[in-house]
Amino acid sequence: MAYRKLGKNTGHRGAMLRNIVTSLLRHGRIQTTEARAKELKTIAEKMISLGKQGDLASRRLTMAYLMDEDVVTKLFETIAPKYADRQGGYTRIMKLGLRRGDAATMVIVELV
Repeated sequence: MAYRKLGKNTGHRGAMLRNIVTSLLRHGRIQTTEARAKELKTIAEKMISLGKQGDLASRRLTMAYLMDEDVVTKLFETIAPKYADRQGGYTRIMKLGLRRGDAATMVIVELV
């Protein structure tokens, strides 16, 4: 499986991805760079798929990854039931333009 290193070491990259997935599920929409968004999308879709399963094992796996118990509760009670009839594609990436400082492509990631 190919993945992006995002210019971070393993621990920093893992913590950053956990934080942005938690923020996406908490707020429903976040702004980030395109490279981070592409990594975020795969993880967020896996978390929503676990939420759709709804069993205890799925809740524990989600709880082990996400940073906040309230977000896990929100995922299982409100977010996952919205996608019960959907077979994937829970997130959308929309390009905004270039960031002023380093010209990185900025995007908005939101739940569909």
